[in-house]
Amino acid sequence: MTLQEFRKTKDYLICVDSDGCAMDTMDIKHFKCFGPCMVTEWGLEAWAEPILTRWNEINLYTMTRGINRFKGLLLALREINDQYTPIEGLAELADWVEHAPALSNDGARRAIEAGGGEVLKKALRWSEAVNASINQLPFEDKKPFAGVAEGLAYAHQKADIAIVSSANLQAVEEEWALYGLLDHVDLLLAQNVGSKAFCIAELLKKGYDPGKVLMTGDAPGDLDAAKTNGVYYYPILVRHEGESWAEFRETAVDKLTAGEYGGAYQQQKLDAFLDNLK
Repeated sequence: MTLQEFRKTKDYLICVDSDGCAMDTMDIKHFKCFGPCMVTEWGLEAWAEPILTRWNEINLYTMTRGINRFKGLLLALREINDQYTPIEGLAELADWVEHAPALSNDGARRAIEAGGGEVLKKALRWSEAVNASINQLPFEDKKPFAGVAEGLAYAHQKADIAIVSSANLQAVEEEWALYGLLDHVDLLLAQNVGSKAFCIAELLKKGYDPGKVLMTGDAPGDLDAAKTNGVYYYPILVRHEGESWAEFRETAVDKLTAGEYGGAYQQQKLDAFLDNLK
């Protein structure tokens, strides 16, 4: 089902991110795919160890966790340019990242067709290599966190469920389908649709009251998308994912549907989220 075809069936809507939130896939994708593909594309093997350590810090363990892949690439290449070796075309990449209407593979292709230089071609090759590398990861290495299936099944009794992810559509669909999680989902919105903030805004146009909408995520970008649209946020805490999903099922969903999510409980969740990524 597409976003255009989707129709509201319940009063409540719960949006759920995929990588690092529902699926325990974020670490392995960055460890084995994103960082190593950057090292290969830009010939950075001489400094691979510190560069890969820094890539993981940027994308997994600090307040830039979950950043768009091209924004993360720009941050990393800027540091590499300053500390290790010159990166040609950095200004052009920065201009595209900061002004492009869509930071995606399709967006990069359009920029290249419009005359973009070699650095954009390298960025696209890197991103395509990342997707191919992710597709080659063994399925047993791409599992949901404990409690996800139970949490989604419970929430789906009371709310429409939409995946809102910045990951590759094919990867999300395959991973969720493998573990039967799509049985508890009404709509899948991935990188190809647009930003998370855009997706939530479009979903609100289906008739939901923002006070009855919850974004569930693991990264600051998920929180920003919720804040931009005036909806609630439930964090899945890094290294405490199982506990977070248990509370989602046992407490958060009921607080949302009882009109008790705002105020003290929302603040408690926000404080825990920010403290966890410091």
